[in-house]
Amino acid sequence: MAQKGVELDRETFSCSICLDLLKDPGTLPCGHSYCINCIQSFWDGEDEKRIYSCPQCRQSFTPRPVLMKNTMLADLVEELKKTGLQAAPADHCYAGAEDVACDVCTGRKLKAFKSCLQCVASYCEKHLQPHRDSAPLQKHKLVEPSKKLQENICSRHDEVMKMFCRTDQQCICYLCSVDEHKGHDTVSAAAERTERQRELEGSRQNIQQRIQDTEKDVKLLQQEVEAISRSADKAVEHSEKIFTELIRLMEKRRSDVKQQLRWQQETEVSRVKELQEKLEQEITELKRKDAELEQLSHTEDHTLFLQSYPSLSALSEPTHSSSINIIPRRYFEDMTAAVSGVRDKLQDALRETNVSLTGTEVNVSLPQPEPKTRAEFVRYSHQITLDPNTAHTLLLLSEGNRKVAVMRQQQSYSDHPDRFSDWCQVLSRESLTGRCYWEVEWSGEGVSVAVAYKNISRAGGWIECGFGRNDKSWALYCYNEGYDFLYNKVQTPVSGPRSSRVGVYLDHSAGILSFYSVSETMTLLHRVQTTFTQPLYAGLGYPGLFLIYSGSTAELCELK
Repeated sequence: MAQKGVELDRETFSCSICLDLLKDPGTLPCGHSYCINCIQSFWDGEDEKRIYSCPQCRQSFTPRPVLMKNTMLADLVEELKKTGLQAAPADHCYAGAEDVACDVCTGRKLKAFKSCLQCVASYCEKHLQPHRDSAPLQKHKLVEPSKKLQENICSRHDEVMKMFCRTDQQCICYLCSVDEHKGHDTVSAAAERTERQRELEGSRQNIQQRIQDTEKDVKLLQQEVEAISRSADKAVEHSEKIFTELIRLMEKRRSDVKQQLRWQQETEVSRVKELQEKLEQEITELKRKDAELEQLSHTEDHTLFLQSYPSLSALSEPTHSSSINIIPRRYFEDMTAAVSGVRDKLQDALRETNVSLTGTEVNVSLPQPEPKTRAEFVRYSHQITLDPNTAHTLLLLSEGNRKVAVMRQQQSYSDHPDRFSDWCQVLSRESLTGRCYWEVEWSGEGVSVAVAYKNISRAGGWIECGFGRNDKSWALYCYNEGYDFLYNKVQTPVSGPRSSRVGVYLDHSAGILSFYSVSETMTLLHRVQTTFTQPLYAGLGYPGLFLIYSGSTAELCELK
């Protein structure tokens, strides 16, 4: 309560012009008191009107009052200062560079509390009081403090602009409406505001709808993030379990192989040592025989010689050399080769896993419209090369593995399980996911432009591995006479302008595959809407016997 009393005193003994404690206070005839310098400065601005008023109650005085210092009030203020009364408002009450200042305050100005559109002035709470107390001023339009009040004044007539010219789409004053805007479609600013307010509400509804739609998209993306995280966690857990099991199996197999090799080593070393001992015993026996024969050869007793020689010359059956050469080192070489083969197969399997992982693109983007012009298609162009390991032996690759031609002679390709053996076909090295576009330039009797899963059969007859003749590939067959589309052995005739260049557009996540005839313009030949369950590979091939298509070429174009 004491603090509240101090605040009341502070307000009572402050000058409502400078908002500081009264200095040399002077009292007007109406009873309000001000610093003499403050009220004199205020009246100096009213000299032209010859009418002087009280800033608080607006009471007018004529002539200008002559003020004297109110000694009692001055002494009271000095006495209150000694009790700890502080006059200056807090710094945050004063107007800064970014604030709207009160137009009435002199000296250091306070922040404006409201702006009056009729007075074209801004007021702090103190100087706004007349607008609250005076009935005529209560009708004025008060708004939040604004630095742009002068923009409401007509620069030509110095009047408040309360009209709006719809013809020229600008705010005007009343004098403008009967002057240079005469005959124009003019309305009051309030009426135009009402009309624009309705438009604003419509705009806000559109914005709010977009916000709701976007928030739904954000929620979907968040759900996708959570789903990806769950899937990734599950895959990591599963792969960790599998690799742990593989490591355990490899460790066990390594131990078994080592044990088997050591057992084989002991067995064979024991056998060889046994043979070695046998040979050493045989050497000892032979040396003994040789010594006895040598001794017998020196005897002079012919009868003894003839009687002893037969028994001494008889030798035991020698150990065959073939037994000596049977050293089982080939077993260890074969075991080493077998282990190396296991390593190579494991490396191939791991490499396939790596390709599958790096070639798979997780698409979490929002649905996108399909391209319309070739320039838009080319934005999704991919650098694609052909994989020599998949090429039929009658196909010759060139131009950095982007061009293929049908030859009459077999090409010297090494054996590879991915090679097509029954159809003159070849697949791309790169897997295709996401949104992709490429073009094929062809010549000759015809070509098949296709996409296929990697697990398409490479051998086994026409139906199993031919592009479009199974459920693992989609193909557009291009002839000089026209086009056919083929999928899962179902052939669909396709009409469209013949062109030596075919464009292919793939939106993997959306399940869209489109073929275009490319010339001066792009013409859609055939469109597929399906669900792709694996990464795809671009394919080029030839529809039939190689003799007919010998010399035909197809090239994956470089697009810029």
